[in-house]
Amino acid sequence: MRRIFVGLALPEDVRDRIAMIQTGLPGARWVKHESLHLTLAFIGETPEHLIEDAHSALSVIRAPCFDLRLSGVGQFGDAKPRAVWIGVEKCDALVTLQGRVETALRRAGLDISARKFMPHVTIGRLKTTPPDRVGRYIQRFGLFSTGPVPVREFHLFESHLLSDGGVYEALADYELV
Repeated sequence: MRRIFVGLALPEDVRDRIAMIQTGLPGARWVKHESLHLTLAFIGETPEHLIEDAHSALSVIRAPCFDLRLSGVGQFGDAKPRAVWIGVEKCDALVTLQGRVETALRRAGLDISARKFMPHVTIGRLKTTPPDRVGRYIQRFGLFSTGPVPVREFHLFESHLLSDGGVYEALADYELV
């Protein structure tokens, strides 16, 4: 069994910009520079034969290249914050791509979370950070934004969980047209 997901890698210059705001929040475990990404579909623990099926299904997706913009900072978990993230401005092409990925994976027999897609880049995980500190962090960096981020491909990733966070390895790349 391997832990897999489908996502977008971020260009190095965008990851550099994000790294500049990964500071000033006590108790945060910041996502490593090389691990910053945007998840399109989380699959989870998957047997090898289904990974091959996922690859086959993803290989036939056709979608156009597009640009997206990262904008704003938020949190998951209201009373007990568990993560901070950067949002994505409305992007129909991203939503379309995510829908095609999800449909392809379901048709291949994979069990995909039914949660509504909320595009974001998780930048830090929280366990003991007081909610008021998270609120101040969001106020401080809430206007964070990037210029256009080119999306020319998406990836099937394997997630290796380590004590200091996840490391993500691209198993396959799928070009957009």
